[in-house]
This record gives sequence, C-alpha cells and structure tokens, in this order.
Amino acid sequence: MSDVTRAKHGRPVHHWRRDVVELAALFTAVAVADGVANLIGHGPDGPALLAISAVLLVATAGFHTWWARRHGHAPPTGDTGTRPLAERRAAGPSDEQERAEEPGAPEAVPEETVLWRMRTTVKDAPGSLARLCAALAHRQVDILSLQTHPLADGTVDELLLRAPAGLAASEITRDVARAGGTATWIERADAHDLVDAPTRVLGLATRTALDASELPLALRQLLGRCTIRSLPSKSPLSGRAAEGTPVEGALEDTVMRLRAPEGGVITVERPYLPFTPTEFARARALVELDARLGPRIPGGRDLLTLPQGNAITVRRADISDVEAAKAMHERCSPRTLGMRYHGPVGDADRYLNHLLSPSFGRTLAVQTASGRIVGIGHLLWDGDETEVALLVEDEWQRRGIGTELIGRLVTMAVEAGCESVYAVTQASNTGMVAAMRGLGLPLDYQIEEGTLVITARLEETPVTTSLLPYDQGGAGEGREQHGTRAVRD
Repeated sequence: MSDVTRAKHGRPVHHWRRDVVELAALFTAVAVADGVANLIGHGPDGPALLAISAVLLVATAGFHTWWARRHGHAPPTGDTGTRPLAERRAAGPSDEQERAEEPGAPEAVPEETVLWRMRTTVKDAPGSLARLCAALAHRQVDILSLQTHPLADGTVDELLLRAPAGLAASEITRDVARAGGTATWIERADAHDLVDAPTRVLGLATRTALDASELPLALRQLLGRCTIRSLPSKSPLSGRAAEGTPVEGALEDTVMRLRAPEGGVITVERPYLPFTPTEFARARALVELDARLGPRIPGGRDLLTLPQGNAITVRRADISDVEAAKAMHERCSPRTLGMRYHGPVGDADRYLNHLLSPSFGRTLAVQTASGRIVGIGHLLWDGDETEVALLVEDEWQRRGIGTELIGRLVTMAVEAGCESVYAVTQASNTGMVAAMRGLGLPLDYQIEEGTLVITARLEETPVTTSLLPYDQGGAGEGREQHGTRAVRD
C-alpha cells in the first residue's frame, strides 16, 4: 500500500530509513556542537564568542518566527491535494442554504420576469445557435422553448423567452443582431404560450374535428397574429368564381392560400413576418383534416320557455338548414329582411349558403315545437373582426328571442378569443339596439349614411347569456350556458 493510499484511509505513514537518518543527523550535530564549544571555551575570548553566538541564534529564531507568520497563507510545496478527514462532510445543503433556512433569516426575493415570443433568422452554420444563446444568457434571459424552421439560406429560430422585467425588447433584439440574428421579431407572450408546439397542434386539431367553424380560429392560433379571410367558390350575388388556387395551396412570402373544403379559398396574411414552409405544412394539414371530416357541427340543444308560454329550441345550424331558412324568409316582411341584409329583398336567399357555412362562422337557430325555424343568429369571422347578426320572424319578435341569441353569440365570441364584436343595423332597428345594450358591455356607436354600427368591447364584464327559463322537459348539451357567465375566465 502506497503512502498516498494509506494517508487517504487515515493511517499514519512511517519509514524506518527516515528515522535512522534523522537520528544520525542529530548525533552528528551534537558532536559538532560539543567540539566547537570546547574549542571556543578554552580560548582567550571564549566566553565572549559564546555570548555573541547565543545572541545570533536568538535573532535568527525571532526572524524565522516573524517570516513564518507573515507568509503563513502560502500553500506548502509538498501538498498532495488530499483533504484532511476533519474537513470532510456529508452531502447536503450548502452553508448559504443553511443560513437561509435559519429562523428569522431574510427571504430571497425573486426578480420579476416577463415572457417574450421571439423569432429570428440565423445562418445555417455550426455555432450560430450557440452565439445566439450566449448573447441571451449574458442578459440573464432564459430560453424556455425553441423551434427551428429550416430555410434554403438559413434557419428561422422561434423562441419563448423569460427575461427580467426591466429588460426592454429593443435591448434583446440589439444583442440578438450582434450575435448574427436577422429579421428579428419579438412580442409579449403569456402563460398559454408555455404549451409545447406538438401539444398545441393536437389541441387545435381536436377542436377542428369537433366543429368545422373552429378552422379559422385554429389557423389564427397556430400562426399567431394574422388576418384570415374565407372566400366562397362563387360570389353570392354575381355568381362569379373566386380566384383559383392549386389543390396543394400556395405560399407567397407573407400570404398563404389554401383550398377550402367546399371549393373556396382561405387566405391567410401576416404582413409583419413571412411564413415558413413548416408553418405552411401545418396549416395545410389542418385544412386537409377539415376537408376529410366533411360538414359537422356539435350536437346538443337547449329547450327554453318564452314568457308567453311557448317552448322553443336553440341549436347550432349549418347548410343543411338552408331550405328551412328560406321558408322563414318567405314569412318575414320586406321591412324585416331589409333591416337585416341592407340590400334588395330579393337577394336575401342568395346569402344563406354563405352565412350557414361553418367555414365563415357559427349560426344558431331558434326552432318551435313543430320544427319551424323562426330566428337565426350569426357569428361571422370577418378578418380580424367579428360580426353578429340577427333575423327573427315578425310574429316572434318582442318575445326575448333576439336577446337570447345575441347573448349566446357573444359568449361564443368570448370563447373564441375575440376582443370585440360589431353589429351593422339601422337606427330604426330598436330591437337590435336594445339587444346589444342588454349585454351590459361597453358599446361604441358609429353612424354613416343611415347605417348604425354598434361595437361591443369584450372586457372583464359579466354577460347575460340566457334570460329565458329552461323547459322542465329537459335540455341538451348546451345547458351549461344558462345564467350569467364571465366574459373572460
């Protein structure tokens, strides 16, 4: 066993050869000292020389002691690095952690942070991502998630960042530019962005599979802040075909065009940031899923009782209700149709295929016990905005049907993440104005050439979604919409 091994296990190290050498040196020193003392002591100046020698020895010893104390911090030359047993300790929290856990110790206050979503383009070369990460780490910015979108001449990196609250977005982008990032875009994020990309895409696919009207909303959540417009294959009025788009779609920088399931065109535009091939492939996959599943709307219906005692049913409607909606048009007066469609009464039927298609929004129908539709409410996706529209048959007006429909439509808009809804009507349409005011939301009014536009801002305000009592006979899956519901959960 070597000396190091024995010292490691706490055993003393002894060598008999070292002991013999030390004893020999000691006897030699004693013999020499005795000889020198006898030689000096018998000389004429012997006592004086012995006194001078004693003083020199004392001075030398004092100097050695002073030197050792002054330079005592220097490490010994023969240190092997082995830690003494007395200094060893078991694994556990550090001294700083122990002091922090002591009663009365001041608590560490975490620095406030914010979330950012950033996208930048870097060269497709080794070390480019490392330089970007080093630049963010220098600013104490934590990378929570990273997605890469390969391009022909580089790579687009999409990052979710947690940064100190006092760090401005301009400072982050400036450091990213110095690290080689170009075309950098950044905006504030929230906790919903912490969900990883595969989970988010699967959730959007599930929503689209359950409800065809979710497709535009799913595309907007998938691609971020963008404008989505759905164009029918033929214009409702002129009958002209829309601009043709290849079956596989088309990608042009900040605009992508996708073939809609019913033959129309879905246009997605994002002026501030070009789309990547990866985003285009994801969007096309959602549209293909919608096309394979065909027309569909969620089941369920609510049975309500009007103040006059009539029982009605509120349910989702789609293009299968076109004929019933046309029959309702025939029972409506020209004045009622004119206030709803703001045009020639004869063109009213032409809008129904567009309005009832789930690709353009959501529709609620009010049905009597005999199965006749007497009211229709639309929630239409209009680019970045959302429109609500109502049509109630003349004989069934002033019974609370319009208020019931508008409340449910606004609740749908809130669930879809809309910030506001607007209604286009006429100042003389007191029923529509009263229904919008009954929401209890902040309203903006704008009148242009006799047309009144009422915009409701969907803020943290309760919205009455149902004023009518439910029928005791039972209700469908929509029962949870009864009563008052907060606009934003």
